Amino acid sequence: MQTTTQTYTMPAPIAGLFARLPAYPGSWLFTRGLNLVLAPQLPADVREALAGRTLRLRVSDARIVFDFKWQGTAFVPSKTVGTPDLTIGACAHDLLRLARREEDPDTLFFSRRLALEGDTELGLLFKNTLDAFDVSLFDPATFFGKRRPRAS
Repeated sequence: MQTTTQTYTMPAPIAGLFARLPAYPGSWLFTRGLNLVLAPQLPADVREALAGRTLRLRVSDARIVFDFKWQGTAFVPSKTVGTPDLTIGACAHDLLRLARREEDPDTLFFSRRLALEGDTELGLLFKNTLDAFDVSLFDPATFFGKRRPRAS
């Protein structure tokens, strides 16, 4: 696993646009992505531990949050009132690198680039679950198909 100290942040004008968007549609879209990519791989014990727990993903440089929870058999958007059970926060670049396993969560956490706030046990569950996922899930070629060489 490669670690890097260089990080990229979203330009302020783009972050300003994201910050003005209403929260619910973004959370709805985010949970659709989670259900497509991650939900099928969640082990039964993880599903049980997540049941009814409120989670928040905070993309710090974009100034957006996604509130969601596991309900029944899927992730659903959540209108979190008060403090969620777990908040995961980082800039968009670090979250992508974390998801693709190009960056170690412990390195990001101890360098203060990844914040886990709330239930410590739930935070460990998040970290261990992410470590167990197939990283090819986060490869764009998985969704858009691999480019074929041009015919001459």
